Amino acid sequence: MKFTKMHGIGNDYVYVNCFEEHVENPEKTAVFVSDRHFGIGSDGLILICPSDTADCEMVMYNADGSRSPMCGNGIRCVAKYVYDHGIVQKETLKVASGGSIKTLYLSVENGKVQKVRVNMGEPVFDPARIPVRSELAQVVDEPITAGDYSYTYTAVSMGNPHAVIFTEDIDHLDLLRCGPLFEHHELFPDRINTEFVETVGKNELKMRVWERGSGETYACGTGACAVVAAAVLNGIVDAGKPVTVHLLGGDLEILWDREENNVYMTGPAVTVFEGNIEL
Repeated sequence: MKFTKMHGIGNDYVYVNCFEEHVENPEKTAVFVSDRHFGIGSDGLILICPSDTADCEMVMYNADGSRSPMCGNGIRCVAKYVYDHGIVQKETLKVASGGSIKTLYLSVENGKVQKVRVNMGEPVFDPARIPVRSELAQVVDEPITAGDYSYTYTAVSMGNPHAVIFTEDIDHLDLLRCGPLFEHHELFPDRINTEFVETVGKNELKMRVWERGSGETYACGTGACAVVAAAVLNGIVDAGKPVTVHLLGGDLEILWDREENNVYMTGPAVTVFEGNIEL
């Protein structure tokens, strides 16, 4: 199988061009290629496929083989791949993923995509649509206990579910221990991505993320979008202003345009290497 390793601020995936390749068992392939000792090493597998409704389709699998409908860092890399490889050379792209279509705006230098701005769509706060088990209209700054960890959280969907927790000193948080407790918490029927967030300046946040199916990753684009939406609801950042989100792998700029109710994410996309692997 031909593949390309790419990353968006350290959130790395193995990409396969399914305009040319066919992946027989993507669930098992995702587990195999993601292994950092015996495989290629990644946070999952992303297939770049033809689409009848968009310029291409992104089909994403986590490192444990489970499907995910959306990946903010991944979709930027998909845009870079299709442009750099001449599949679709437009500076405004439509990419289908998880039943929705995202619009992406490409920044091109010397014939290669360097940065991508993505319209990530509307943040969802309805518990039934996230999903979260709650009778509230919105879950904002609500208490949660997982094991011996007690916080308050805000629930948001950006195409996949997020629990956003504002706290302090996240550098010393034992995420390997507490992350799975939240991922598999009884409140979240489809599991959850959990962001632990610290305020470090005006409209400037730092976050760590535990992704369902992948564990701690260097970055999560949908998570950064969910964090900013939650921060606006909690009065932590200014509505309608760009917010810099610092992640382990780098920075993203997130803007929630309240007027049109869309969240915009801007960040880099990087090709690491290409190769072939025996499955």
